[in-house]
Formats: sequence, C-alpha cells, structure tokens
Amino acid sequence: MLAPTGTIAFMMDCDTTGVEPDIALVKYKKLVGGGMLKFVNRRVATALAKLGYDARQVQSMVEHIDEHETIEGAPELTEGHLAVFDCAFKPRNGVRSIAPLGHIRMMGAVQPFISGAISKTINMPEDATVEEIEEAYIEAWRLGLKAVAIYRDGCKRTQPLNTSRDAGEDRKGTGAEAAATEGGQPERRRLPADCSSYRHKFEVAGHEGYIHVGFYEDGTPGEIFIRMAKEGSTISGLMDTIATLSSMALQYGVPLDALVKKFAHVRYEPSGFTKNPEIPMAKSLTDYIFRFLGARFGQLSDDSRGRLGRVWDAGKERVVAEGPATSADLVQAQLDAPSCADCGAIMIRNGACYKCMNCGATSGCS
Repeated sequence: MLAPTGTIAFMMDCDTTGVEPDIALVKYKKLVGGGMLKFVNRRVATALAKLGYDARQVQSMVEHIDEHETIEGAPELTEGHLAVFDCAFKPRNGVRSIAPLGHIRMMGAVQPFISGAISKTINMPEDATVEEIEEAYIEAWRLGLKAVAIYRDGCKRTQPLNTSRDAGEDRKGTGAEAAATEGGQPERRRLPADCSSYRHKFEVAGHEGYIHVGFYEDGTPGEIFIRMAKEGSTISGLMDTIATLSSMALQYGVPLDALVKKFAHVRYEPSGFTKNPEIPMAKSLTDYIFRFLGARFGQLSDDSRGRLGRVWDAGKERVVAEGPATSADLVQAQLDAPSCADCGAIMIRNGACYKCMNCGATSGCS
C-alpha cells in the first residue's frame, strides 16, 4: 500500500503528504492538546520562479497569499497559471480547487505501478451531492483503483486540517446543533427566579422521599429536586446527584423522555412495593422516580395513556382502555418484559411471572 504518511510528512517539514495534493496553500492544523498551527506552502515561490516570474513579482504574490490566504486575485499572476496552484480544498477567499475526478484520475495514473492500494482521500466540496459521490466511486472502479476513500469537507464537527482558523467553529451551531451558541457551546436555558412547581411524596419499600419539579413558563419541567432519608446519608447524596444531573440535562435541552427511557427499570436496592397505584412495584429508587416523571410530565406515555390506561392493579395485569391497546403500548408499559420462548411476542407480567397474550404460554407460573 502507498500511504500518504501525513504525520511523518509534518515531522519532516514537507509541504505535501505522499500522493496527496496540498490541502491549501495556507492551512491550519488543530492540535490534540488545544491550539492551532498555521502552515504556508513554501514551494509557491519556487514554482513561480520556474514559471518565469522575476523576484519582485514572486515577492508580490507571496505577500498576496500571506494577506488573503489564496493566490487568486494576485495582480502579477497570469490567468493561465492559476491551475498550477489549485489545491484539494477551496481557499478561504477563493473559488478554485481540484475537482474530485481529478484526484481519481491522478490515482488511476499511479495505480499500474503499485501492487497494492493507494491510501489517499478523494476530497469532495461541502455541497457535494449523492450523485457526485456515486459518480466518483464508479469512475474509481473504471480506472481499476484497488481502494478509494471519499471525504466531504465539513462532514465532521471538527477535522484536523482547515483552510481558515475559524472554519471548524463556523460549522458548529448549524442544523441539528441549532440550540448551540455562536461559539459552538450548548446553551443552558435557566429557570426564572420565581417559577411554578409540583411536589410528590413517595415511598419505596418503606423508604420515604419527596420529588419537587420546577417548570418553565411554557409548563415543561426544567429542574428536579429529590429529598430522601436523612441529610448526609448515602441514599440522600445519590438522590441529590441524580436530581442535579437530570436538572442540568433538562436545561441543556435533553428531552425528559430520553432520560425516562434510559433510567426506568434500573434494578438495585432498595426495591419493592410503593403506595402509588400507578407504580405499585419499583425495582429501585431511580426506577420509581423516572417512571413517575415519565407518567406525569413525559410525552411517550401521553401517546398511549388514553388507550392503555393502567397496566397494573394489585399485582395483576389490567387494561383500562378506551380503544384496543397496541403491542407498542404493551412494550412501553413493560419495558423489561421478556419475549415469549414459544412465539417470540413480548410477554406481560402475571403475578410474579410473565404471560404471553399471543399464545398463552407462561414463564413458569400457572
């Protein structure tokens, strides 16, 4: 395999890496530990001299690159020589770059002289379409390339090399990151100093506690406080930590239902009976808290509450329905229920065991 040896090339102070064209005449490399290095292609002056430009013209164009980070628009440069300085990416203040098929054809010219594959990236512009990427793969196959790797500029939040210092920052906060601030950091939505709240007293296996939920102006929960056992105890500290983490997640935009799906049905002690008829059994304090929050303030339960009603009543399954409950409703109500060994359907709890509503099989109880 012919490798680009990018890291070794940087250590050897090379301008390009293996068979790769230069990313840009001026490029920025992000460092793992923070910070950034600026690289300027030093072979531009040599190339300009070989093209017949005198020392004064070369110096003028080098200064133009330092100022504008592109050779495009340099007053001394002949239009026909622009293609000599085209790079893989468009420069920050320019429009020219090597076309994706140009990368592939260059590899096609080198491939007959190499027994293995060529480790090289086919750089695509940020606005590349699916059809253009498909065409690149087909052309690589036609030319007999043994390997090809496509990279679309900007497809990752960060990338090692950019054509400008703030290129990576410009991409943050767009699309799915609309909630992020201009600097790329997620924005915290704090509750007002005075807000409405809801208090709920609960008990799990004899352990009493209180849940306080604070609301935004639009009625959505934004913070959670849990008071459990005596101050300074392990359980009290654990519950306070869970409440703080959940509050921070809600204020940074994490949906409550995502937290409910993740933490409901977590098993650890203390567990046991509760005094809440909607949640008669809890596998842990975390299980009870998030199932309660999901039932009262979540949206997943709202979709099926009218059809399914309560599934539990005194340890027996009971469907209180305005319409037929769907399999999705049963799965949501019994997230930890096993599948039937006979037919594969999701079972529901039947006393201390599980029963299949599809074929009638049980997990061991009559």
